[in-house]
Amino acid sequence: MHIDPKWRVLTVGDGDLSFSASLLKHHQPQQLTATIFDSMACLQEKYGDVYYQQLQQDNCQVITDFDVTDENTWGTLAEKSFDLVIFQFPLLPAFPSEQAFQAQCQQLSVNTLNRALLRKYLLNCFQYFLDENGAKLALITSKNVKPYLQWNIEKALITDTDINYIGRFFFDITKFPDYKVRNVNRDKHVKSTQGTTYIYSQAPLENCKAMFDANSDDYITYNRKSRVPEDKKCLACHTGAFATEHDKQMHLATKKHQQMSAYEQQWTYFLQQEQANK
Repeated sequence: MHIDPKWRVLTVGDGDLSFSASLLKHHQPQQLTATIFDSMACLQEKYGDVYYQQLQQDNCQVITDFDVTDENTWGTLAEKSFDLVIFQFPLLPAFPSEQAFQAQCQQLSVNTLNRALLRKYLLNCFQYFLDENGAKLALITSKNVKPYLQWNIEKALITDTDINYIGRFFFDITKFPDYKVRNVNRDKHVKSTQGTTYIYSQAPLENCKAMFDANSDDYITYNRKSRVPEDKKCLACHTGAFATEHDKQMHLATKKHQQMSAYEQQWTYFLQQEQANK
């Protein structure tokens, strides 16, 4: 992950703050603001405040009770003052009760709710957080396992927006010593799970590519138009090219495709409701 020392960086939802502390120590951006969803008391109870204290000693602003979807929780965060925003391994917090789960998931699946969280994150990055004269980059790092792979992170989140999906690269956790990937609402870190970082910008792909090619040692798979005809692949499952029509029909009948197709239909419904409520 390339961090330019001249960049002003915002980290979102950084659990125990170990990612932010490692980023500041080993990559030394010009400015870092770290945020967590939990309250200070909850942070201390779940993880302790070692990394919080480290950041405080380095005069790094830390905002607690920060909900990236709710601007009323952003406190003193300066608008449009960052070059890069990073959301590491995002996932909805666990529901506090069965009643809360039923209320949230009456019409929308957990898959849709997680997509909605990330869409709102990206929209707010470019509307509120990122300096229009800066690097204008938003990153999402996500695990390469289900259910994360079922969110269609590359395409679904930016439907009907002016945000461009630039590409993706393998997240190398060794570049962030002492960073612990936490389970949501748990006090233990998880075993290292391979992750992918996805890049978004309002700048054209070629502009971003030139910047990364000149400065980053990550192998980036850029968002290029596929040479596979639409009728020879499955967009929902990222599968293809199918050699024959029989192969395609066999895929369409699989449980995996039926599930992914249902997720895409639910997402289409969510986007329609979003548009209707504007």
